[in-house]
Amino acid sequence: MPPGAPQWQRHSLGQRLLRYGLWIAVVAAIVQAARTVEIIPEFLLDAPEQMGDMLGRMWPVDWAYFAEGVQAALLETLHMATLGTLLSLVLALPLGVMVAPNVTRSRALNFVARVLLVASRSVNSLVWALLFVAIFGPGPLAGMLAIALRSVGFVGKLVGEALEQAPRGPIEALQAAGATRFSQLWYGYWPHLKPAFWSVALLRWDINVRESGVLGLVGAGGIGVVLNTAIDLFHWDRVALVLVSIFVVVAVAEVVVLQVRKRLL
Repeated sequence: MPPGAPQWQRHSLGQRLLRYGLWIAVVAAIVQAARTVEIIPEFLLDAPEQMGDMLGRMWPVDWAYFAEGVQAALLETLHMATLGTLLSLVLALPLGVMVAPNVTRSRALNFVARVLLVASRSVNSLVWALLFVAIFGPGPLAGMLAIALRSVGFVGKLVGEALEQAPRGPIEALQAAGATRFSQLWYGYWPHLKPAFWSVALLRWDINVRESGVLGLVGAGGIGVVLNTAIDLFHWDRVALVLVSIFVVVAVAEVVVLQVRKRLL
């Protein structure tokens, strides 16, 4: 290269300084997080031995307990997930319509719907379950409502985004023909929304099947109650049975969702 010729650089000086600053900030955040967690080295060294002891207590699995204490709880878990998902769809559709500014022209309604959807997503399902257990008492009703309110924000947000991306051509044609508001929603927006809606509904049901398995840890019914009882009584062979059952149910739910999506979408 001749002397004095311009030399190409991928990043400018300011960009390099910014990258170095970001790396320093990330390292500082990791160090601070590690100090806050307060990891005890003695427990880490003892963890492999404790894990081996627990796995040894889990074997052999108490398969005979399935019909007595696990089967009914699994069905209850599936019912909670299904009913909670259906209730969330009923609540999420109007909120999704309200949050889409191209469908609902009122900014006040847009704001209210967005606040409700954000509030639903910001609270974990276990927290919802704790609140409903305090209101309705322990049982599957609290779990179903917790799943429903947790899912509303997820489904409503995606429904609103799908409505915002709907093409304007069919809507304008319906408006020019004098179609009512409901006809515009049904014949203009719904055909565009339908694939995304069913995809989101199936995905949310799959997620809810997984989440409903742990709601029983706070008294909200389902297989989590059996798991919590087995852990409290140190019945590790039954704990293994519950864990295997949850894994099988989640795997079957995944296969069911894939098959239904192939036929619906």
